[in-house]
Amino acid sequence: MKKISWPLLMTAALSLPSLAATGATATNYAVKHHYALGGEGGWDYVSFAAQTRQLFIARNDRVMVVNADTGKLVTEIGGMQHAHGVAIVPSLHRAYVSNGHGNDVSVVDLATLKVVGTIPVSGKDPDAIIYDADSGSVLAMDGDSNQISVIDPKLGKEIATIPLSSNPEFPVSAGNGKLFVNLEDASQLAEVDLRHRKVLHVWPLAPCKGPTGLAMDATGHRLFSVCANGWMIVTDADNGRQVAKLPIDKGPDAVVYDTALHNVLTTSGAGTLAVIHQTDADHYAQAVKVATMPSARTLALDPSTHEVFTVGAATYGRSKPVTGFSLLVAAPN
Repeated sequence: MKKISWPLLMTAALSLPSLAATGATATNYAVKHHYALGGEGGWDYVSFAAQTRQLFIARNDRVMVVNADTGKLVTEIGGMQHAHGVAIVPSLHRAYVSNGHGNDVSVVDLATLKVVGTIPVSGKDPDAIIYDADSGSVLAMDGDSNQISVIDPKLGKEIATIPLSSNPEFPVSAGNGKLFVNLEDASQLAEVDLRHRKVLHVWPLAPCKGPTGLAMDATGHRLFSVCANGWMIVTDADNGRQVAKLPIDKGPDAVVYDTALHNVLTTSGAGTLAVIHQTDADHYAQAVKVATMPSARTLALDPSTHEVFTVGAATYGRSKPVTGFSLLVAAPN
């Protein structure tokens, strides 16, 4: 995701029983909590650590760690250089922060919440970052170099790069050696073989322009790309067939899939949370839109409580200081 100074994060810090246990397929969400966090500077991706119930918010020169249940600031991890995203790896007791201006990845100890190392990458502007459990690799999307940096976290270094035909946005791992990633400028979706480190297919996403967020229904083999021009495109992960396209508000920057409720959720800069219910792999209801606030673009999901977390500010913009930075929580009613 390109760093901006005006997204919004919503977080619902309720502890809700599992709706899946009751057979519910709720699409009636509401913002339950609004927590003031404050602080200067822009922000980017938000990541949720389920084991500690903490949110990691990439905040330019630092990462804010916030208690997801109370909205209270736990600590701030400094020393970042235009932080974009945080990949949390509980099995390694580490988190990995992409530094767009540093062209490196900061390594954070999850126990102490301190930086314990730095891993340089060969590409420019590492942006979205995830952990692929199948290969044991941390994968950074180098936005200005049209490539993926493959990092071995045990060796603490980049071990390979995978060239792409356009700039990568958000990726998802299929867990079987495959990676899918949106190619923003080309408005395409790439299928990548991580074991042989090569691109297998590149699929068109028309009428999508500027795909950013990407999520996956691993059971149904469906991919959800959200696009700057106000479309969500559903793609068959097996063959690249476009199975659905749904209108959403313009300017989304993240999307998640709630496996238990079969809901696709995305936030947009227009100030809405869109909830799209999946009837089956190829059929989707029109989006139910929940008002958030203008500039709401990124989100994270707690799959156990179905809470959605997003952040924003009272004032924002290229020529304005960020004030009133807040965390919001939304959840099904």
